[in-house]
Amino acid sequence: MNTSVLIDVINQYGYFGIAFLIAIENIFPPIPSEVILAFTGFITLSSELNVWGSIIAATLGAIIGATVLYAVGHFLSVERLQKILAGRWGKTLRLKPADIEKAAAFFNRHGGSAVFFGRFVPVIRSLISIPAGMTGYPFGRFIAFSTAGTLIWNTVLIFVGRLSGKAWPHIVALIETYGKIALVVLIIVMLGCFLFWRKKKNAKN
Repeated sequence: MNTSVLIDVINQYGYFGIAFLIAIENIFPPIPSEVILAFTGFITLSSELNVWGSIIAATLGAIIGATVLYAVGHFLSVERLQKILAGRWGKTLRLKPADIEKAAAFFNRHGGSAVFFGRFVPVIRSLISIPAGMTGYPFGRFIAFSTAGTLIWNTVLIFVGRLSGKAWPHIVALIETYGKIALVVLIIVMLGCFLFWRKKKNAKN
């Protein structure tokens, strides 16, 4: 979505526009929340929008989007994945239904941290809702951790946009660079953990 379109929506629809855009951003990660939030902070300097109302609208939008993806994950479910892995796909990926059970157990033990800290990483902050729903992570706890992480992210970005004034696009560029680096580092770490787990599993076999 073009940046100018995002700006026009916020200018025209105010808090509703903010909530709508952030909800869509959570469902479709390529839409940049950094741009939405930073511009929202900037526009509070010259419009009827205020900082705290914008933070609340953005947080509500994020929770709506996260809930949609949680529901998608819940529909997929661990059982459906196990059935898929019991067939040809399981052999192709060299994964067994039991591996999904272990992953679900791991998420249920550490899911709160994953959901909370995942809100600060691009793409991950959206996709983390799917395994939460898939593994049956308690919805109440999911919403609590999602709200806490999202509230911090929204508050920081909106205040950054307000404090940076007309320089907000330059600040957004820096934040997006940080986000890309964080995502790459996270992928490398996850890949390393996966390879270590596979090596350990093969050694046992």
